[in-house]
Amino acid sequence: MPKETAVVGVDIGGTKIACGIVLLSEDSVRVEAIEKVPTEAKCGGEHVLATVIEQVKAAQTRACELGVEPVGVGISSAGVVNPRNGDITFANDLMPGWGGTHLGAEVSAASGLPCRVLNDVHAHALGEARRGGGRGMSSCLVVAVGTGIGGAYVERGTIMLGAHDEAGHIGHVACIAAAGVPCSCGATGHLEPIAAGPGIIEEFIRLGGSDTQADGSPMDGAEIDRLAVDGDSAAKGAEERAGRALGEVLGSMCNMLDPACVILSGSVAQCGPDWSDAMHQAFMGQAMPPVQKTAIVSGDLGGDAPIIGAAENFLHSGYAEISE
Repeated sequence: MPKETAVVGVDIGGTKIACGIVLLSEDSVRVEAIEKVPTEAKCGGEHVLATVIEQVKAAQTRACELGVEPVGVGISSAGVVNPRNGDITFANDLMPGWGGTHLGAEVSAASGLPCRVLNDVHAHALGEARRGGGRGMSSCLVVAVGTGIGGAYVERGTIMLGAHDEAGHIGHVACIAAAGVPCSCGATGHLEPIAAGPGIIEEFIRLGGSDTQADGSPMDGAEIDRLAVDGDSAAKGAEERAGRALGEVLGSMCNMLDPACVILSGSVAQCGPDWSDAMHQAFMGQAMPPVQKTAIVSGDLGGDAPIIGAAENFLHSGYAEISE
């Protein structure tokens, strides 16, 4: 790799599209000239694709202004991605018409640059594993806990994709506390509706907390966390339940995968001691003795993780090929 290599990095989410210039060297990484625009996912897949292409071309212009020449485009996208050809093979109702988009081929044709695409959670994990909290570790389980819960297992810098390119859906594994609780995927008893942000808010209200803040705005996780620190019993109960549920699942996953570390990121992972203490205690309760010492650390890259992971994937493929 030259002293510093430039890649156009794109992160496509259901709410926003972020696009910037990722500058990578052997020992450092930085994201420059990043711009964010609304995804407007409800306008359909063709509209989203047009917006992505527009943003990539704009980033190419910004790269020229920075005096760098991108060698390609690395994309992190919501939906199930075939990383071998850059197609979106499936997307849920949050992004109607996105499934079936030939994202990699279309962006490459429009920009004149080669392109690689990775699922957004996989890209996030790859960024943290190679350039963030997992750097130097032989393997890591990366779990992002926010509005939803996603994850990925990375070993020696390679993501475990699975036979259908969607391994790592840790938010959709069975959870004791979620027995009978419906999940957005159509099943019941999964972790996500209990341990993600909306589940914490629902539990807080169920325990007697208000559904609005003092200023009349809807209750949110940050306010619940503040209330928990102040000793509010409903807030403490909601955070403890979510932390305990996540900890139990993490313990079970570590029994199975035995990662060198677990990296937690996302807004919920920033919660205070009621959440974190419950999570750690539940982890210890489920983890077998050999894996109880597994380090559970915070992610280092924040919101840049998917873009950095996408750029890493472009330069050095982050996945292993699976024979059909």
